[in-house]
Amino acid sequence: MIQPPYGYGCTIVSTGQKIPIAAEFTESKQAPEETAMRVTRNALAVEQLIWIVGDSAYDTLDWHDQLLAAGVVPVAPYNARNTDNPKDIEYRVEDRITEHSKDVQLKQSTVDETYNRRTGVERTNNAVKDCGLGHVRARGRVHARAQVFLALCLRLVVAITNYERGDNPGSTVISV
Repeated sequence: MIQPPYGYGCTIVSTGQKIPIAAEFTESKQAPEETAMRVTRNALAVEQLIWIVGDSAYDTLDWHDQLLAAGVVPVAPYNARNTDNPKDIEYRVEDRITEHSKDVQLKQSTVDETYNRRTGVERTNNAVKDCGLGHVRARGRVHARAQVFLALCLRLVVAITNYERGDNPGSTVISV
């Protein structure tokens, strides 16, 4: 999640190449669950995913169940907040699969490896920052939202231009 100043944020889903496929401006640095759900649905409408990785803020039952129902494996660290009886798991998906399926098993090393790819999300965030979110100067929700939208659009324009020229779409610059 990118965090422009003044308490705003931006939730981004990326599939690689530092290209956002779904995003939403948020009025707080921590995205509400309904925002995470909406951005996830938008991402699933764009591309068929196998895995989706989130930080511990995405450790919600609805998010996991939505993804599992779509045939996507959600990987977010288990967060034992608000419970008196924490589970002995590292990722919430371990519990959800055990609870809902007797035939499916997860290989722990594969889940760990997948979560470690979360750095790709950070690279996407940095690429969008390079396109205008690095130093957000806008004040007020409307102006901050416009700057976030323009930065996301600029990131896509740079990726498409590089792709059309046969260059790396993951690059944040256009070679002249």
